Amino acid sequence: MTLPLLRKPSALVPIALAAGALTIPYIFVLTIGPDPAGDEGAAAHTFQLLMVLQIPAVLYFLARWAPQQPKQAMIVLALQVAAFLAAAAPVFILGF
Repeated sequence: MTLPLLRKPSALVPIALAAGALTIPYIFVLTIGPDPAGDEGAAAHTFQLLMVLQIPAVLYFLARWAPQQPKQAMIVLALQVAAFLAAAAPVFILGF
């Protein structure tokens, strides 16, 4: 089964935001190291911003494609939700 809807930018932006939210904290820790004070720094704020920006991106995708191609839109929505949960999982697992 091919998903031509997955090639649309409005489908890829929420997944890319989730991928960025997942990788930025790790890159920050690897390059600079953990913050000994435990203060929320730029990496935490960037993570939060990327997670919040996914919501309007997903809503735009649904408004644009769900009426025209509902079955494919729901499959892509499931991928977007999985990407969101994968980016949020370290927060809940590690208890940050």
